[in-house]
Amino acid sequence: MYPANKANLGDLPHSLTSFVGRRREISEVRHLMSVSRLVTLTGVGGVGKTRLALRVAVDSRRAFEDGVWLVGLGELNDTGAVVDTVSATLNLREGGGTSLEDLLLEYLTSRKLLLILDNCEHLVESIADLTSTLLHSCPDLRVLATSREPLGIGGEAVFRVPPLTMPEPDRQPTISNGLNNYEAIRLFAERAATAAPDFAITERNQDVVLTICRRLDGLPLAIELAAVRLRAMSANQILQRLTDRYALLTKGSRGAPARQQTLQWCIDWSHDLCSHAEREMWGRLTVFSGSFELDAVEGICAGNMPPTQVVDVVTSLIDKSILIQEGVDGTIRYRLLETLRDYGMERLQETSEVASLLRRHRDWYERAVIEAERNWIGPQQMDWIAMLDAEQPNVRAALQFCLTWPIEAEAGLRMANGLYPYWRARGKLREGIRWLRQLLAVADCKSGFERIKGLYVLSVMSALHGDADSSLLNAQKGSALAVLQVDDPTATALMADAAGHHALFTHDFAGASAHFESSLAAFRIEGHILYMIWSLLGLAVSSSAQGDWARSDECHREILQLTESCGESVYRGWSLLGAGIGAWNRGNFSRAKELAEEGVRLARSADNRLGAAGCMEVLTWIATDEGIPRRSATLMGIVEAIAQTVGSPSAVYPNLLVHQEPYEKRVRQSMGDRAFTSAFRDGFRMRFEDAAAFALNEATGGFRAPAVSKTTSLTRREREVAQLVAQGMTNKSIAAKLVISQRTAQGHVEHILRKLGFTSRSQIAAWSIEQSQSAEPE
Repeated sequence: MYPANKANLGDLPHSLTSFVGRRREISEVRHLMSVSRLVTLTGVGGVGKTRLALRVAVDSRRAFEDGVWLVGLGELNDTGAVVDTVSATLNLREGGGTSLEDLLLEYLTSRKLLLILDNCEHLVESIADLTSTLLHSCPDLRVLATSREPLGIGGEAVFRVPPLTMPEPDRQPTISNGLNNYEAIRLFAERAATAAPDFAITERNQDVVLTICRRLDGLPLAIELAAVRLRAMSANQILQRLTDRYALLTKGSRGAPARQQTLQWCIDWSHDLCSHAEREMWGRLTVFSGSFELDAVEGICAGNMPPTQVVDVVTSLIDKSILIQEGVDGTIRYRLLETLRDYGMERLQETSEVASLLRRHRDWYERAVIEAERNWIGPQQMDWIAMLDAEQPNVRAALQFCLTWPIEAEAGLRMANGLYPYWRARGKLREGIRWLRQLLAVADCKSGFERIKGLYVLSVMSALHGDADSSLLNAQKGSALAVLQVDDPTATALMADAAGHHALFTHDFAGASAHFESSLAAFRIEGHILYMIWSLLGLAVSSSAQGDWARSDECHREILQLTESCGESVYRGWSLLGAGIGAWNRGNFSRAKELAEEGVRLARSADNRLGAAGCMEVLTWIATDEGIPRRSATLMGIVEAIAQTVGSPSAVYPNLLVHQEPYEKRVRQSMGDRAFTSAFRDGFRMRFEDAAAFALNEATGGFRAPAVSKTTSLTRREREVAQLVAQGMTNKSIAAKLVISQRTAQGHVEHILRKLGFTSRSQIAAWSIEQSQSAEPE
């Protein structure tokens, strides 16, 4: 029988709390509903699938003249009762000998109606069968389902509900700088205000609140449960207790289903829905830190599973919203939310697999690191760097395993030695020093090549980092061991190179050159191209510091030949910087600028920020000498910002220090402290991409000079100077042409730059040409 009263069709519940965010998701789901009659919202438990479905339904209800109906299936355990539950929701009663399924079909056939099937995952097959039957028979029926895995029937559109938005891991916004724009923060704030009316997010607790939301993966359920705890705890106390987040995050709303009242029950529910193989894989995947690739899963976590089954199980875990799939630069990677990782780790600890899995994980990433070092000098260098960038959490976890289990420390030492080219390229000197000190302290091997190499790497990185005492100590230790390696000339050559670096950074340039010549000769015989490049770079710097520009140029030419022939990028960039410094010292400013700009371009493509900063330092000198102090000050700010994050380029080229202070003094005197500070701050705040574009005089969307109209109030003299700049004249030539002092010409150029909002003479030239082409006759 059909329902007697149609006055109030639909049964959507009234929400007792505010709905926060999800504007993009609402729009996308509504679009999917316009093109597909079945839309399934999937996602991990607690991500807010039901709330999103209800909000979409409320916004869409006018489109369904026969109502929007919510069918709650979460508490249902009997597959045969699905039809009964849907029928009961629609107030249909069996009668007249007609089965409920036939009655349901007959009722829905002529109606324009939206069914929300909520929590389908545990009965997915029977719900999928019924949904398919209904959609085939009822042309105006639409279904919006929520499930931790898709229903898997034809015509289904799947929308994976993401966690609430949060700042990127490397960003730390504040209340005054957009923190409240993130959905996770807003939800915490709103629920906190309900639980503890006196609570507010302030500058004092903003970092704590952000950390709580990050630790909870932006999951609405977890955030709401945490906010409720403010009735009895401070935000700091909540954060401290999140180490056992499942015990803390209990006592949710009594109006919610039992499985959604605590985070523990919510994830237990997901675990119960997994097969034995899926549960086993879930636990094993917790050995990874951060994200990971499929081949690593196959190599580490397969156990007795054949590769095809591994793929099937991983796919199933994605479908069940346990694993998140991400595309990174064309590569598919996977990750577990921290809440699910912690849960899976607890299950893994109940097995005997932990130690063997950790060892397989270490072995896998050790091989990856060694392979990267072996192929470092070659056309795939940037691919190896990108791989190591992506795998840093796993590499660090593998190194930590080697420290936790001293018997594994020698393998950790091999890894750390293999990571040296990466650490040096990425400016991660402090990190490399920290790992090597710890590994050398616990490794059982007291001699042998790996220990010598470890002492070499630690000595050189200490020198690059400015720790001369540590550099000397480790060079001496390594040299003492290398003497015992009578059949290994590479060991002796490495320690000569280490001695060269120590001498270089203690300003014993003649001694440095002697050591580098010695190591270079040995590396040539052995055919170690990577080691040759290291010694050539050191020798180029020590030679230039002694004024031997001819020898320095020879070294750079050889490096550029070696690197160009094999497609290497990182050391080529450093050599371009060295060659640029040499050209500048010889007064060939145009060649110096050309080399420095090529170095910036190469460093940008390699994301070699330290190398880019060095090249920008040279461009700073050139801008100062060209009479563009604002550009120079901005570049100084860029270099300082990079130095504070990855180190100073003077760590590689110490003779940069000779020019930094006098050039800053010149620019300050030219501009005045206030103008200098303003320009310096502009550079300091730039993102690296914008900074590189600025250095290369490229227009960027993120930091573009303001558009300037032809009515800008330049004086007649300033317009005249701008025209001469467009003709390529220097300040000296302009002064001679206009019969004014060079200082006055420089002042006019500075006024033009300031008024037009420009930072380089090339921008003035382009503007002047544009003005002359569009100017009306006076």
